[in-house]
Amino acid sequence: MDLRIDHAPVTLREKCLERLRDAIITGHFAAGARLVERTLCEQLGVSRSVVREVIRHLQAEGLVDVLANKGPIVARLDWPTAHQIYEIRLLLEQSAVAACTRALTDDVIARIRATQQALQTATAAQDMAQILRASSQLYETIFVAASQGIAWDIVQRLNGRISRLRAMTLRDNRREQSGQSRIDAICDAICIDRAPELAKTRVAEHIGEVATIARRILVNDEQP
Repeated sequence: MDLRIDHAPVTLREKCLERLRDAIITGHFAAGARLVERTLCEQLGVSRSVVREVIRHLQAEGLVDVLANKGPIVARLDWPTAHQIYEIRLLLEQSAVAACTRALTDDVIARIRATQQALQTATAAQDMAQILRASSQLYETIFVAASQGIAWDIVQRLNGRISRLRAMTLRDNRREQSGQSRIDAICDAICIDRAPELAKTRVAEHIGEVATIARRILVNDEQP
């Protein structure tokens, strides 16, 4: 008996979750904004039960807080939380790029370059939702090639907040280098130089810069 499902159907809840998550991450709903169930039902065209389920999921992801006598709001980011996330990213991503470089094959190079190109296309189009998806796909490609599935699971649990920080820092123009050039440097260190230590250095440079930008935004309460 073949029980395989080739194309798993996307449920209404999953579609709503993706839409609302994207709206929070890209800043459509500002930090601290109330998420009124009735309004969301009208905007999304779904029932209140679906909205409540989606909000519970986003609360678990750290994107929504539920306050007594006020209800759900878009969670506010703070620097101590962001700092921890960047520290975790640094440890896991440096390990992943080094392991990926050591396990490099032509097929892995092709997959990295394909996702890198998708990110470049999204960046050129200034499509924030696609930039965030392509970024996640690129990192997934690297972690999978590195055989670091458990580490990727940890990153996935933080992905909502990672993407929100990424969107926030990408909007800031006070950079030494563009985010795209930083990513390109990481990919080149893996695919061209094939140098694990250089790849780790490029990751440290990238995360160090975005962490500095995030700290300035969050400490000065400039978040959207």
